[in-house]
Amino acid sequence: MTALTLRRAAEADLPFVMATERREGYDALVGRWDEARHRAALRDGRHAYFLGEAGREPIGFAILRDWASEDRVTLIKRIAVAAPGQGQGRLLLARVVEAAFRQTPAHRLWLGVFPENPRARRAYEAVGFAAEGIARGSAFFGGLHRDELIMAILRPDWEKAQGLHPGA
Repeated sequence: MTALTLRRAAEADLPFVMATERREGYDALVGRWDEARHRAALRDGRHAYFLGEAGREPIGFAILRDWASEDRVTLIKRIAVAAPGQGQGRLLLARVVEAAFRQTPAHRLWLGVFPENPRARRAYEAVGFAAEGIARGSAFFGGLHRDELIMAILRPDWEKAQGLHPGA
């Protein structure tokens, strides 16, 4: 596979984002927004959209909420790849984590994953996320309240895994 690069997404990238989050089976695991909600999030200053590319081809996207927040806590709201099962999701996630820790003062990155999605959990763990517990009924998804496994990675743990000195 060609090297994966990460760039900030723009409104012109929304058709790819929306098509990816609408892939078969993603409705129960990833979530989706309509175009108006995506446009609003792109403009609100609170969200950061990223596109992963192999060469010039988009392979996936990520949406982070509370990008560069003064609380130094950022949520990975959504991450998805167009062709799952090829390792691209894990690579995209690693690039997103690196961008957050290098470009912001974030201390904690966190996400929620549905407990019935073991593939995603393995990908998160491979990048350094640790399971913290179940948030009961925390996701209103598909008209239902669903449980989420909360996972997080802290800056000191990421720095240590990268061979960096804490605070470097």
